[in-house]
Amino acid sequence: MKGLKSLFEKFENAMSAAAFAEEGEFDTAREIMREENRPRKKTTKRIEAHLTVNAAK
Repeated sequence: MKGLKSLFEKFENAMSAAAFAEEGEFDTAREIMREENRPRKKTTKRIEAHLTVNAAK
């Protein structure tokens, strides 16, 4: 399901960029597409580690 969710997110971003481009907001559309191409940070492990440390206090 992880791949399917990623596919839907990419599709949603592409359609959002297209909507902005249709209205002449080309810079916004480009920014949305740039964000799509950026590697995503994995924050889950940091959040879980922080919760574990706080739970031990």
